[in-house]
Amino acid sequence: MSTSLGAKPSVVSDSALPHAIEGEMTPVVRWIGRIITAGLLLAVAAGLWQGFSSHGLLNGLVNGLKASEVGFAIVLILLGSIVEGFGYGLSLGTKWPYTRNIVVLMGRGDPEAAHRVVATLVGLVALALVILAPTVTTISGLILIIVTALFGMGTLYVLAGRAPAFVHGTHGLLAYGVFLIYLTGLAYPGLNFWTYLGAMGALHALLLAVFLGGMTTGQRGFGTAIGAFVQPKKASQWTIAAHITAGLILVATLGYMMPAYPIAFYLAVGQFAVGFLLFHAVSLKPKDPGIMVAFHQSMVLLMALAIVLVWR
Repeated sequence: MSTSLGAKPSVVSDSALPHAIEGEMTPVVRWIGRIITAGLLLAVAAGLWQGFSSHGLLNGLVNGLKASEVGFAIVLILLGSIVEGFGYGLSLGTKWPYTRNIVVLMGRGDPEAAHRVVATLVGLVALALVILAPTVTTISGLILIIVTALFGMGTLYVLAGRAPAFVHGTHGLLAYGVFLIYLTGLAYPGLNFWTYLGAMGALHALLLAVFLGGMTTGQRGFGTAIGAFVQPKKASQWTIAAHITAGLILVATLGYMMPAYPIAFYLAVGQFAVGFLLFHAVSLKPKDPGIMVAFHQSMVLLMALAIVLVWR
C-alpha cells in the first residue's frame, strides 16, 4: 500500500486496465434495481405534480423539471453507492461514458450501466433548464454536471490504481453540489445558490465529510481492505482517520447550531454507528461490502435534506 495520500497502488495491471471486472448479480442487486426504477418513476411523478401545481405553462415546466432533477440526482448518488457496495465499479472497464450495449446491460441490472444512463438523463434535464430558464442556478448546475462527469471518468482510473484518490473525493463532492443546487433552486426560487452555500456552515461541514468519504473509497482502491488499526500506518488508514475527524466536526457543528438542525444532528450521531458497521463490512468483503454502503450514503442525503429544508 502506498504511504502517500495522493499516490495509489496498481490493483489492476496495465494490460488488464481496459477489461471489465464484473460484480455478482445477486437477488439483492436485482431488488435494488427495482427500487431504483421506482425512485426514477417517483422523480417523474414529483415533476408532474410540481409542474401542474405551478402557475403558467413555462413556470410549471421549469418547476417540474427542477423537481424531477432533484429526484434524479438522489437516484444517481445512490446508484454510485450501489456500484461501490456490490463491486461494479469496473464492470464496464475504463470505457467511458458508454459501451456499445450499455442499455442492454442496464436492463440486465448492471448498476454501473444504470449509473451512466441516469447521469445522462440528469445532464439532459439540466440542459433543458438552461434553455428554458437561463439563470445563475441553471447555468451553474449544468457546468457542475459536466465537471462531475469528467471526474466520474477519473474515478475508473482511481479504482484501477492509475489516478489519485483526490479524484474520487472530488467526484463525490461535485455530485452533492449538483443535488444541492437544484434542491435549493426548487425550495427557494430566486435565491443565489453560491451566496447561500457560502453562508451555510452546516453544509460546509457536511461536504467536507462527503469529500473525505470519497477519498476513503478511492484510497483503498478496488477490492482492497483498509485493515484494523489503532494508530494509522498507511495511506488508507490516515484517510479514514481524516474522514472520522470530519464526521466529528460535523456533529460538533450541528450540535453548536442546535436547535436549528435537530434532525440532521441526530442523523449525524447515528451515522457513526452506520460507519462502524460499514468499516466492518469492508473488512469482511472489500470487493463488495454490500448494502451498508448505500445505507451510509442514504443517511448523508437525509442530512443534506434536513439542513436545506429546515433553513429559512
